[in-house]
Amino acid sequence: MEVAVPVTSISKAFNFNVLATSVDQRPANPIALIPIWSTKKLSLLTICASNSISGDNTHTHLFLTRCSTKPGTNTDNGRGQDSSTGSNPSLKLENPSTPVSNNSLASSVSSPSSSRGLVLDLGTIEWWDCNEIGSPVVRRFLSDEEERWYMWYHGNSSKKPEADCIGLAVSKNGIHWERGTGPVISSGDVGIVMNCSQDWWAFDTMSIRPSQVLIMSSNRVKASSAVYWLYYSGFSSEKVDFVDDDSLEFNLENPERFCLENNSHGNGKIFKSLPGLAMSQDGRHWARIEGDHHSGALFDVGTEREWDSLFIASPQVVFHGNGDLRMYYHSFDMENGHFAIGIARSRDGIKWVKLGKIMGGGKIGSFDEYGVMNPSVVKSKKGGKYVMAYEGVAADGRRSIGLAVSPDGLKDWRRFQDEEVLRPSEKDAWDSKGIGCPCLVQMDGDDDEWRLYYRGIGNGGRTGIGMAFCLGNDISSFRRWTGFRF
Repeated sequence: MEVAVPVTSISKAFNFNVLATSVDQRPANPIALIPIWSTKKLSLLTICASNSISGDNTHTHLFLTRCSTKPGTNTDNGRGQDSSTGSNPSLKLENPSTPVSNNSLASSVSSPSSSRGLVLDLGTIEWWDCNEIGSPVVRRFLSDEEERWYMWYHGNSSKKPEADCIGLAVSKNGIHWERGTGPVISSGDVGIVMNCSQDWWAFDTMSIRPSQVLIMSSNRVKASSAVYWLYYSGFSSEKVDFVDDDSLEFNLENPERFCLENNSHGNGKIFKSLPGLAMSQDGRHWARIEGDHHSGALFDVGTEREWDSLFIASPQVVFHGNGDLRMYYHSFDMENGHFAIGIARSRDGIKWVKLGKIMGGGKIGSFDEYGVMNPSVVKSKKGGKYVMAYEGVAADGRRSIGLAVSPDGLKDWRRFQDEEVLRPSEKDAWDSKGIGCPCLVQMDGDDDEWRLYYRGIGNGGRTGIGMAFCLGNDISSFRRWTGFRF
């Protein structure tokens, strides 16, 4: 007999602990979780017990799904029904879910040359993303009828600059995006799709930022179709002690803030962050999945002597094969004084085992001398090698984007070259102060084409999301998008 547990708010975590059952057997009575968007015709989302990565030989079956346009979207799944998104009550907007083309937004960028590569600017005044945006997670869906692009990203408003939300924008070509001015309501809307948790004990009460979205079918998740898995960074108000010995020429902070107009909100402070997981059937209405940690996070920071003892950020997950998922994340290695990227491994995507640090700071004088962060890893469709785009931090704090490759995604990561593959633009451009948070997308087709979405920083700390591309086998040469040439 299945026990149905209704979820009354998107901000409430699923009260399901994967440690509650022995790994030797699956529970006789799995908990059926009813997503809040299923208000008319119930479509049960069932989570079963987890198997440890090290233990018995029983594998949890996970299948990476190449979905057509909208995985799990059902016209009977409460379409058009009200749903609780925990939206900011101070934002009083008319028709908040109505899509708005990014082309219609007024921008402070003065000329086409200074806006080269920009595909998503800040929202206008009073919008949820008018103050800062970043952390683009871009997915492309193909079907016989259409091409559809989704972009999840974080943003905040000038009224609450310290509280990031996760929003969704959509596109038909990955260049011109439609966004929403407020929370989504139905399965066709765009805008805010996830807010910070309202539970005092949770790890993500202060801020949330997306890191990866996978579309998978699993024997632990019983649903009528594939389900979106959102891995994200959750920030709490717990401050982390860090004594700067004046070796850093920039402020170490977590989460990073760039808008100079609101530099009093957490600027130069380090708040604890941990990795989280949420699931959805339409990419818009999310339910948190409670992990091993008492706060609901998937796992905790390392011990005092370990490299990841300060925080865990940007948990980017790659599906390697059935029962084998890899998570790449970054932290700040206090012993070596640089940002570093580590890896964890899982059989079910919920219970993780850390494997250690895989990349640290580069050579003296290099663009990533003070470390690497915000990894974006793709298993190449041609050759099967793993390609990682990452944000490199120079000694003066300047940010650029580099590449690394590995034959198996676990070890032997080698920097693609000693120089960055994409650097900040020239003076007065929208991304002249720094670029980072890369999202690497490999296109389908005979041509070996890649797209690189990224966060750019301009004058006054103004942020935006840009896109660069490369054609052919030489992925070391990315060019900012300037028009339809590909």
